[in-house]
Amino acid sequence: MFEISPRLNFMKLFFDNRPRAFAEINGDAEYFGIFGDVYFYEVLSGGVLIEAEVFGLPDAGRLDPPIFYAFHIHETGDCSDSFEHTGGHYNPKNRKHPMHAGDLPPLLAGDGYAWLSFYNPALELHDIIGRSVVLHREADDFTTQPSGNSGKKIACGVIKLI
Repeated sequence: MFEISPRLNFMKLFFDNRPRAFAEINGDAEYFGIFGDVYFYEVLSGGVLIEAEVFGLPDAGRLDPPIFYAFHIHETGDCSDSFEHTGGHYNPKNRKHPMHAGDLPPLLAGDGYAWLSFYNPALELHDIIGRSVVLHREADDFTTQPSGNSGKKIACGVIKLI
């Protein structure tokens, strides 16, 4: 049976193709082939719909098994010096990992490519503008404090209003 659900509102945001913010993701000198975009759609009932598309990930050429990469919003929007100035995960309520507002689902990549979309009711667009989106070399273990033992930061982008 067909029912009205939030999914239809999310699909309309995608089809209208009017994100309110974005981050252009780029790798550092070691991972210079990584590039992509993260789009942030404001949900009228609250929260943010996030869509990420990333190319050139280190697993290129490997089809099986897919690789997970940790994906987070970090405190500051400074992607300089191999992303050493991004600060910790965005965590306005001072919670333990993985309950930070900036803890995002991992990217699942195959052959160097990943695409992800999800709804995060804990975020509001105005709170994340100017912060950074960071991609890590390893998967987040969702346990280790304070950041999930996710390894080196390999790509970064600053969240900007469109």
